[in-house]
Amino acid sequence: MRVEYDARANMAYICLVDGIAPGEAVRQVPAEDDTAILDYDAHGRLLGIELFSARRRLHPELLAGAERIDGEPRPPSRP
Repeated sequence: MRVEYDARANMAYICLVDGIAPGEAVRQVPAEDDTAILDYDAHGRLLGIELFSARRRLHPELLAGAERIDGEPRPPSRP
């Protein structure tokens, strides 16, 4: 599992597989409460989760260790 985080957009993407090839996510399903979009492959397997309002929904430690996709560096780790 890998977590990507865009602090500017306050969004996170939780990759449940090692990599998602272009076009592999063929179905996007909004969560019932509109907090996320679930990405599925052609066989109905969940590949990843795009999460809105990530700072409110994910633990700060998870976000601190996430791969930054907004070009910002990770905050320094605590001793």
